[in-house]
Amino acid sequence: MGGTTRFRTSRSWWRKRRDHRNGRPGSCPPARIQRVTGNQRGIEVMLEDKVAVIYGAGGSIGGAVARTFAREGARVFLAGRTEATLDAVADDIRSHGGEADTAIVDALDKQAVDEFVDAVVEETGRLDISFNLVTYGDVQKPLMEISVEDFTYPITTATQTQFLTTRTAARHMIERESGVILTFGGGGPQTPPNLGGFKVSLDALESLRRQWAVELGPHGIRVVTLKTGGIPESILDDLPGREEIVAETRADALLSHTATLSDVGDVAAFVASDRGRTITGTPVNVSCGALVD
Repeated sequence: MGGTTRFRTSRSWWRKRRDHRNGRPGSCPPARIQRVTGNQRGIEVMLEDKVAVIYGAGGSIGGAVARTFAREGARVFLAGRTEATLDAVADDIRSHGGEADTAIVDALDKQAVDEFVDAVVEETGRLDISFNLVTYGDVQKPLMEISVEDFTYPITTATQTQFLTTRTAARHMIERESGVILTFGGGGPQTPPNLGGFKVSLDALESLRRQWAVELGPHGIRVVTLKTGGIPESILDDLPGREEIVAETRADALLSHTATLSDVGDVAAFVASDRGRTITGTPVNVSCGALVD
């Protein structure tokens, strides 16, 4: 359901902060955040003064990306459905001197997404990066055994949430003639059996990414997919068959190692930075060779 976006700190606090700037009584002073930037440490960072929104930021991959973006100088706005996991990531970022805000957002709800991003831009005056890392609720079964509903659910969920979050971000990025939109997953020729609609949903997202890249490129907006082929440390410890999945992931890699959460964050930060200014309309392969193009 839609509704007024509430950040931690709350939207009402922001309203008071705005009132203070306008000289209204009963308002609170602007926050004084002690933040040590990369430049103050004498370290060059890639995302200095960038503003990034990350959906699914309470998950292992989203949290890793958020931490890296913040470490590289971005102010990050963390969106998701579970307050506790979002707060844990935000607290960790703040404890290391970064800036992070959280909001409960249903990334399948147009009104909720619009209000969230509008609130971010109202507060910061800009949006530089949007990264959607929400899960798609896929059921992995052979196609001969899966129901129509279970087969189509991840396809519909993936395309709907990526369409909504991209379009909302693009609405603001077009005004500035710049921005980066990242997606996660990636299709490709490799097609293992018994995945239900999951692999189809990834291929659909790649088609959507191409369409957005073509339409947003003239406005200076880049659209890129990151694909990994699996990150062992992101797999839940209690997942049935976890050891077999990890073993297969490692066996598929052409290198002697697999991608880590830190690897994904580092590559995402580079792609989203001005150093990646030539990259758009393409997947970036972070699979250690597990996914061969």
